Amino acid sequence: MEATAKHRYARLSPKKTAIVMDLVRGKLLEKAKVILSFDKTKPAKMVLKVVKSAEANAQVKNMDISSLYVSEIYVCPGPITKRGKAGSKGRTDPIKKRTGHVFVKLSSLVTPGEKDTVKKEEKIETKKPAKKEAKK
Repeated sequence: MEATAKHRYARLSPKKTAIVMDLVRGKLLEKAKVILSFDKTKPAKMVLKVVKSAEANAQVKNMDISSLYVSEIYVCPGPITKRGKAGSKGRTDPIKKRTGHVFVKLSSLVTPGEKDTVKKEEKIETKKPAKKEAKK
């Protein structure tokens, strides 16, 4: 089972946010929250809020919080607002205010025994009869 959360049009740089996301991708939920809480950057604070929102969504779905991990986490670039700053010789220098869309998906861990039985059942059902060889 999965729980998702997103923060669209977040006022942060997608490149800097991706660096923070690499720290928690694939980690258990509790460990990811600890890592993000000790990171002092602005993207870490925003990502922590989205992770907590996904955790709350998982609680609504009656999922076991202790077995959750960050299965997917990514950022997509959003619209860029352009501003001007006074430059030399009467010119203006551009300032790009970047935004991003933050997405987090939490999944519950599957025990190895359950995973193997599911794969075996799928293989049995999807097995096709062998084709006859063509004569030359």
